[in-house]
Amino acid sequence: MDIAIAGAGMGGLAAATALRQSGHSVTVFDQFDAPAPVGSGLVVQPVGLEVLDNLGALPAAMGWGTRIHRMFGHEVRTGRPVLDVAYDAPGDPRFGLAIHRAALFQALQEAAQATGVQIESGRRVTGRDGATLLFEDGHEGPFDLIVDATGTSSLLSPMRARPLGYGALWATVDWPADTELPRNELRQAYRRADRMLGVLPVGRIPGQTGFRASIFWSLPADAYDDWRSGGLSAWRAEAVSHWPAFAPFVEQITDADQMTMARYTHGTLRRPFEEGLVYIGDAAHRASPQLGQGANMALLDAWALARALDIARGDVALALGWYAQARRWHVRGYQMMSRLFTPQYQGNSRWLPVLRDRALYPLSTVRPIQRILTRLVCGDLLPPLGSLAHEPRSPEQ
Repeated sequence: MDIAIAGAGMGGLAAATALRQSGHSVTVFDQFDAPAPVGSGLVVQPVGLEVLDNLGALPAAMGWGTRIHRMFGHEVRTGRPVLDVAYDAPGDPRFGLAIHRAALFQALQEAAQATGVQIESGRRVTGRDGATLLFEDGHEGPFDLIVDATGTSSLLSPMRARPLGYGALWATVDWPADTELPRNELRQAYRRADRMLGVLPVGRIPGQTGFRASIFWSLPADAYDDWRSGGLSAWRAEAVSHWPAFAPFVEQITDADQMTMARYTHGTLRRPFEEGLVYIGDAAHRASPQLGQGANMALLDAWALARALDIARGDVALALGWYAQARRWHVRGYQMMSRLFTPQYQGNSRWLPVLRDRALYPLSTVRPIQRILTRLVCGDLLPPLGSLAHEPRSPEQ
């Protein structure tokens, strides 16, 4: 088939590679003059690593990123742990890959180019007319299938997402020589739920030298201007007072423009496809990043779409139904759990952090619960590909 993909992000490049591996003609259209990633560090969970392996992008990604074996967080006033999840639970030695978006983008772009995917830059999609894509400078098509991978800024997706109350400031800094924090763990600190500080080791970044880290600071979505007006000195002092180990990281922030504000939304397309058009990644579903599944969801969408098209043997309508059916419960399940977890770590509630610290965390240390949390973080608490793990039946329309 002749397939067009709008957006050269993680999901778009992954879909392009998987579809090209199946023998389709694939063209990716991206609005930037040179396709480039947007964002800071992330964790590719084991389910996402399996997709990268299938795409041939895993060796390059592993060369850039760093293995994460644990997520650990403590409450700043008491010093007590309130989050402790290990990937490599007994009998299940797995890990997450912490990586900067620029490095993951390069690994995926190299895999796409190696399979013969055509990438056209400087082509901003403004809409579609049936099987034809519309651009500011003209149109392209017709195509047998259009894949919308343009994310939260999609002009094709009909999603109406709900803004979340909290976002986060992030930046990428050098990994300090004098830090006590380990390079194989995501570390976080919380003051109740209205302050969250985080340090994620992300390894190397293309075009830069040295080992790097992404740092995060939780912030109400409407408080960015107040943060800037408050001054960097006051903010750095507050951050270090909450978490002294954060000092060598935050001291590298000397200009407010080094910190980028990320705002989040929550929403889902009930039917992530139309005739000749399918939505993947943030164009299809969005949630808080609290469970660290955003990039993994896009990778899984891409792989599920390619798998559905393979099984359907050219029947596009059938394949899109199978794709939606396969991803439905995994997406909805993780969105629901994200909605449950997020207010405990990002919000203004006084009683939820107490419940988290005094009841939920002690419960999480019980071995059966530990194994459940490990699978939750790894991304396979629910079947990621649903019915596509075997030959699916015809989906409900």
